[in-house]
Amino acid sequence: MGNTETVLIVGAGPGGMEAARAVADLGKKAILVEAKGEIGGTPYSSYATLTPDLQETEEAMGHIVRGIHQNPAIDLRLNTRVVKSEGEVGAFHVTLESEDSTQTVVEVGSIIVATGFQHFDPGRETQMYGYYEYDDVITLVDAERMFKSGAIVRPSNGEAPERVAFIQCVGSRDRQIGNQYCSKVCCGIASKQSIEIKRMLPNAKVFIFYIDMRMYGFWEDQIYWKAQEEYKVNYVRGIVTEVIRKGDKLLIKGEDTTMGRPMEVLMDMVILSVGMEPSKGTLEMAKIFNLPRESHGFLQTVGGPLDTVTTPIPGIFVAGAAAGPKDIEDTVSMGGAAAAKAVGMLNRMALEEV
Repeated sequence: MGNTETVLIVGAGPGGMEAARAVADLGKKAILVEAKGEIGGTPYSSYATLTPDLQETEEAMGHIVRGIHQNPAIDLRLNTRVVKSEGEVGAFHVTLESEDSTQTVVEVGSIIVATGFQHFDPGRETQMYGYYEYDDVITLVDAERMFKSGAIVRPSNGEAPERVAFIQCVGSRDRQIGNQYCSKVCCGIASKQSIEIKRMLPNAKVFIFYIDMRMYGFWEDQIYWKAQEEYKVNYVRGIVTEVIRKGDKLLIKGEDTTMGRPMEVLMDMVILSVGMEPSKGTLEMAKIFNLPRESHGFLQTVGGPLDTVTTPIPGIFVAGAAAGPKDIEDTVSMGGAAAAKAVGMLNRMALEEV
């Protein structure tokens, strides 16, 4: 007979949480599996504020996190991984393993994969930006940790920086390393962070070096123009080729592509806008559930722009950045859509059994 009353959701970030909440609201039971010891995913664990409105992450996501813990229709399994799957739509037998290596098998009717992304490791850029060489070269995530602590300082000496540079598209739009895609949110996050730096350090000069800025929808008005006009952030269209130490400063070398001339500028701190790649969990789920990956390495869907959540495997759906670069709005929307598809499929199967 199978189990047409239960949906397994893998990953408890924004997409997975919304999927679990929607499944419960639609009258089914949700088993929400999270490999880490807390829910909320990368935004909740790594970001001090959310783009574009700069609302504190814990405040913005807190009610959702609490709702997951308090919902009796959601069976939350923390520190748990999916290690095996057998069966088919309506009767998947999935083996879960807890941190003490105890294994249990759950029978579920459908599955939603919401395993998110990982940030690009800037060391793969052959160290032309010096991330592992220079303390004052950090990433967007490192900067968010500073914002959480309440102070933006140079790691090398603990002093407030006077000149800060963002370098865009680190690990994105790069054919040499194989990431032939835009990670979608990095321009917006850098602009948001530039505003935060100026709020904390009004006298600091902040520069964003970009290939071309990609602000979509309301972000153009909410953060791009706001950063320039209200906070005097300097946007420089150019290509950075190298970051080297010069005294106690960082020398950025490259080309100002607007002026068509070489560029060398000294900075106190450099922030690398690292892009998205498929997470380890996404790659693992692709193997366990036999899910095809599209040409960029993310999970493949079959419906094009009209169906962003259905995978080629019947009964298995995807939400969020497991399917490609997404912002939180996209991710949450996909979580709801995946839940609707999963529950709808189970309802149809239940009616056919009557």
